[in-house]
Amino acid sequence: MRRWKVWLSLVAALVVAAAAASMRPRPPAEPDRSPVPSRSEWIRQVLFNELEPVPLKNCEVERFGEPRDGGYVMCANLLQGVQATYSYGIGGYDGWGCAVSRRLGVPVHQYDCFNTRRPACPGGEPVFHEECVAGEPFVEDGRTFDTMQRQIDRNGDTGRQLAVKIDVEGAEWDAFLRAPRSVFESIDQLAVEFHGVDEERFVLAVWTLKEHFYVAHRHFNNFACSDGLEPFPAWAFEVLFVSKRLGVPAPPGTPAGFPALDAANNPQVEDCQASVRR
Repeated sequence: MRRWKVWLSLVAALVVAAAAASMRPRPPAEPDRSPVPSRSEWIRQVLFNELEPVPLKNCEVERFGEPRDGGYVMCANLLQGVQATYSYGIGGYDGWGCAVSRRLGVPVHQYDCFNTRRPACPGGEPVFHEECVAGEPFVEDGRTFDTMQRQIDRNGDTGRQLAVKIDVEGAEWDAFLRAPRSVFESIDQLAVEFHGVDEERFVLAVWTLKEHFYVAHRHFNNFACSDGLEPFPAWAFEVLFVSKRLGVPAPPGTPAGFPALDAANNPQVEDCQASVRR
């Protein structure tokens, strides 16, 4: 009995001591001084992560078009089924469209309603349209805008396999967001120059594209290098999307992208790729 009394006395003493300790005032916790990201910072980080390239093991890469601004890297071997090409926002020159058209022996539909000069395309099959692409059809200041689906339908390319390049100074986001899924299912490869990094709809547009495509490559346009956009080093950037019908992801650990074929868009100023900023 004596041992039980000693044990009970010890337990009681410990309980009293713990209660007393809990009642003593404690110093205030050190406040969390880590910066809270703004909404724009959060959106930029999500968009940057979503555009991380996926290495493809069956992509034989080649650059099409201009050696600098206007040129895009593509998976050359995955273009073989393409039956027509679309080049949006040519600005009076279209090295990409002409090169792909000439290589594949298919028409390239060239779209621009701001610069209506028809570029030469020796050996290719250019079809120029004095029109721009948008999320919905409208006319503004005498310029005609229409959707990707209506343009593809009007050219008789519905259901055909396409290669598309688009550089339209920000109109790409709505064009993608409002396009029916059938348009993306018909595109084998999509080369885009995106403009902008901190709107929610940009993330939604990329999510839509990634339902159908792998992000195969990403390159930042050094005409648009800017501080304060982290983790982006520039507000304009080129992305290659490859259809999930065609691309085969490489094993984990395989390097992504094709930096050997990248070139500074503007050779007169310093480049600003993400790897340089890290």
